[in-house]
Amino acid sequence: MKKTEQNNLIIGCLCALGCETIFGLSYIFTKKATNLASEFSLLGWRFFIAALIMSILIMIGFIKVNLKGKPIKPLLFVALFNPCVYFIGETIGISNTTASESGVFLACIPVASLVASTFILKEKPSKVQTIGILITLLGVMVTVFAVGASTSLSFIGYAFLAIAVISYALYSVFVEKASDYTETEITYIMLLIGAIVFGTVAICEALINGNIVELITLQFKEKDFAVAILYQGIGSSILAFLLSNMAISKIGVNRTSSFIGVSTVVSIAAGAFLLKETFTIYQIVGAIIIIIGIYTANK
Repeated sequence: MKKTEQNNLIIGCLCALGCETIFGLSYIFTKKATNLASEFSLLGWRFFIAALIMSILIMIGFIKVNLKGKPIKPLLFVALFNPCVYFIGETIGISNTTASESGVFLACIPVASLVASTFILKEKPSKVQTIGILITLLGVMVTVFAVGASTSLSFIGYAFLAIAVISYALYSVFVEKASDYTETEITYIMLLIGAIVFGTVAICEALINGNIVELITLQFKEKDFAVAILYQGIGSSILAFLLSNMAISKIGVNRTSSFIGVSTVVSIAAGAFLLKETFTIYQIVGAIIIIIGIYTANK
């Protein structure tokens, strides 16, 4: 392996690991925040905060975004699939199904990404990569079912979770295709469009429910909600999306998607140690299988 390829592999794997760790820790903040407001209120504030902070950083010259002379269409495809379609599918899907069902569906993202990269990018994965991703999928399923398997038989929920899985896979593919843009430019457009879409949905939801004042003032009244939108906006949106986009550009869709199981391990560990949730031997076994799968896919 050439030195440049080795450096890209190391940087890409560290970015993917960092991204999924941030997503895994967001579980704590999301759980507390959704007890105070709807999922779309949280998403609206999350992306508004993220877009606002990144816009300020661009205006003061701390980060650079130059879209002049570049076609905007590829970035619109990226932002359409993630965050727009993905988070709508995930939010509605999770709310209409059980935790075990949604966990299993979302665990299929690496497999969907592998299929998408094979047919769209013509990147045929190696046998070792395929085996590693399937091992990771098995580990996530073991971990999810350790919590307790139950069924909702909600076909609406299943449909939206399937949409979430497919949209995330397509997002990964289009990020790799958007080679004319930097990771910062891709992330900024994702956040900007996310703020417009989810901000509009949150306002419409508040108007229908007659609680527009609560939507505007909640972060000033509830500390947990304020902390959640700051973490989600700065950590889970700006930092995590930057790391995700950089990982895809360095190591490709298949290797990056193999790290998705890390967020499952981190969220369970965070729940056990910080929220004092139960942590069983089966979850430990699942976490070990996930780590083995990630190592196999990337070694």
